[in-house]
Amino acid sequence: MPAHKCLTPGQCRAARGFLDWTQDELAERTGLSRSTIRAFEKCHHDLQAASETRIVETFREAGITFSSAGPEGCHVCLKPVETTEPDPT
Repeated sequence: MPAHKCLTPGQCRAARGFLDWTQDELAERTGLSRSTIRAFEKCHHDLQAASETRIVETFREAGITFSSAGPEGCHVCLKPVETTEPDPT
């Protein structure tokens, strides 16, 4: 699956918020520097394509989905946790 196109700083902050991750945690999980994450989220610079791909794939592996909302933009969602409870029937 191709990487999400054009991750915004707000989407990055929202995804971290869903996961309750700090910038340090995202940096550690992606192998990027905290200063790269911080500067991107503060709109100081765009990400290189490889860095964006690493961030998006890390979020996806943690259960974050990005879905198109048409002209309104893109939704950031946390997949529901699947339970393995037995069927009551």
